[in-house]
Amino acid sequence: MKSRRNIVLMWIFSVVPAIILMFVYEKLPAQVPTSFGFNGTINAYGPRSTMWMLAGLGPLMALMFQFLPRIDPKKQNYAKFQRYYDQFAIFMELFLLAVFGMVVMEILHPGTVSIGRMVTALVSIMLILLGNMMGKIKHNYFFGIRTPWTLADPDVWVRTHALGGRIWFALGSAMLPCSLLLPEQVFFVLLMAGLLGSTALLAIVSYLWYRQRQRNQEGEQ
Repeated sequence: MKSRRNIVLMWIFSVVPAIILMFVYEKLPAQVPTSFGFNGTINAYGPRSTMWMLAGLGPLMALMFQFLPRIDPKKQNYAKFQRYYDQFAIFMELFLLAVFGMVVMEILHPGTVSIGRMVTALVSIMLILLGNMMGKIKHNYFFGIRTPWTLADPDVWVRTHALGGRIWFALGSAMLPCSLLLPEQVFFVLLMAGLLGSTALLAIVSYLWYRQRQRNQEGEQ
């Protein structure tokens, strides 16, 4: 990340969960939920100290977002899509902050929010965001659709990201209303099917496009 403003925003959002936890820690029960089902049921409990691990995800992600581009062999390409990289980094910190806030609210006031429904809505928004930016992401090793074939060929990278952006935008746009209207189990199955299906499709087409490029290059020799 290059913009000082964006770096400051990212770090502010990343540490807010820890600040919240400092204020509410003594109010938390000795055993807190550590896993929620998409129907709102609690699947597992753990000591309240595990909340520090959840609060620590934000700073860990911020460190990765800030320093991974510096060791990327394609680090010069980040300048070409810095705006979108920064937007995604800030969105992810807000995503983690929102999830942390929902978990704390559900622990202190059970039944207040449907964590499964809200997390799925946030994932849908993330897919819309990714769909809008995928076509602008240039060749790199840390951010984007990284298959062996997109990493090996910049042309395959461009074509795969253009297709992935359209698919994920459509998937996110369809899933957002579903996450708010359909039963939790139904939209979870639809979301997982869409994510797994689109991931498999993009891996397959990137391989096919790579093989096509290889055959074309061999034919020109």
